[in-house]
Amino acid sequence: MTTPTPVILIHGLWLHATSWNPWLDLLRQAGYAPSAPGWPGEPDTVDEARANPGSVADHGIDDVVEHYAKIIAGLERAPILIGHSFGGMIAQKLLGQNLAAAAIAIDAAQIKGVLPLPLSALRATLPVFRNPANKHKAVSLTAEQFRYAFGNAVSEQESQELFERWAIPAPGKPLFEAAAANFNPHSPAKVDTANDARGPLLLITGGRDHTVPESVTRATLKQYRHSDAVTDIQDFPDRAHSLTIDSGWRDVAQASLSWLKNHAI
Repeated sequence: MTTPTPVILIHGLWLHATSWNPWLDLLRQAGYAPSAPGWPGEPDTVDEARANPGSVADHGIDDVVEHYAKIIAGLERAPILIGHSFGGMIAQKLLGQNLAAAAIAIDAAQIKGVLPLPLSALRATLPVFRNPANKHKAVSLTAEQFRYAFGNAVSEQESQELFERWAIPAPGKPLFEAAAANFNPHSPAKVDTANDARGPLLLITGGRDHTVPESVTRATLKQYRHSDAVTDIQDFPDRAHSLTIDSGWRDVAQASLSWLKNHAI
């Protein structure tokens, strides 16, 4: 009997790992073996994460990459990675290190070399950047800030429900590292975009995303122009940063499954 292909789902800032639960069920039904491990130090539940924000504080990009690399090392075969926001950046780094069979990066945080810095992205991340000391702290969003950064394409009621269900404090360090990436030759946000031997990559972008606007994802695509490996992009014009958790999540998940099927992964 063939062992199901493992899938690791990697969340981004301000969401708990359990926000992937609907995806886990769908991926199991599709014949995969999915899991959604949290970031280093992340408690098991949303309530615990809110009560203990210091548990995730001061974890940077390299910490998170190493954390997931160790999880991958314990698997019998290379997994498929599906990452959202900073999880999408982490997935790209691991794919570039040949630790994954394929990766899907959904509204992925900008990697080194990506130049666009839209005003909406600055506003979405202002709760972190307004205080330099936040680099070493965990920062929470208010419901209003969450609506701007995540829930601007859904109703105010749905955005509030998503905030109450999934939002947790997030470490500020990855945002500071990404912001300085193009000034640091050894930035942890650097991805091996020229790797010809890596597995296929799908970039998904939401056309109404304030946090990672479409211009950032399209600039990310250009970073892969020197690689012969498969790099595809899919646009959801009417979706924002909540596209993996809101009422339209299944459309994004089904598109991901279709892409995997098309590449026989």
